[in-house]
Amino acid sequence: MARRKIVAGNWKMNKTPSQAVELVKELIPLVKSDDVDVLFCVPAIDIVPVVEATKGTNIMVGAENMYFEDAGAYTGEISADMLVDAGVKFVILGHSERREYFHETDEELNKKVKKAFEKGLTPVLCCGETLAQRESGVTLDHIRMQIKSDLNGVSANDVASMVIAYEPIWAIGTGKTATTAQAEEVCKAIRETIAEIYDEKTAEEVRIQYGGSVNAANAAELFAQEDIDGGLVGGASLKADFGKIVNYK
Repeated sequence: MARRKIVAGNWKMNKTPSQAVELVKELIPLVKSDDVDVLFCVPAIDIVPVVEATKGTNIMVGAENMYFEDAGAYTGEISADMLVDAGVKFVILGHSERREYFHETDEELNKKVKKAFEKGLTPVLCCGETLAQRESGVTLDHIRMQIKSDLNGVSANDVASMVIAYEPIWAIGTGKTATTAQAEEVCKAIRETIAEIYDEKTAEEVRIQYGGSVNAANAAELFAQEDIDGGLVGGASLKADFGKIVNYK
């Protein structure tokens, strides 16, 4: 089956609300596409103005994180209900920066994935290995463990509708990119893991992105691979070049 490509920008901790609207206005004409789903995942404070600024366009808006409780004494956190009410469609979960700097565990991410689905949000679940893990030859084992842990108890129907993003940690923001063969190898292994946990149909439907220094020069080759269904783009999503990544053909 032909899976529709999805190209997502992860803005990370960049752009004030006014700067965000300015960037969106610049990117709207550049990211028009009938063939690719386009997603801007923006800081929480930018969500409302970006949702407003993208109305009537092909751009969908996502969040960069959320908590797994509905409400309560969780100072500084944001709930799925808050995101839905603000117009968010997707949410990035388990980005390596969240895992590393904020010590998010697979157990917590499993709760977040389930909560996102419960509230009608589509998770963009990230996984990836460190340079030491790659050099030790445990990349695929580590990725499989992350996927199995984070999706424990999640239904096949939900998994088929989600997005999984493979991001080698050593390639995020470093300018280094996994070779096309390396990226495809891991994305294929993720799909095989989904087939092992669920079934071939679910594995064929789930969309798997590559992330890690994706840019206008390497997007076409990466996205042409059988198991790579688009990209989760960091720094390049904050520039006009993001349009070239979306319209990679």
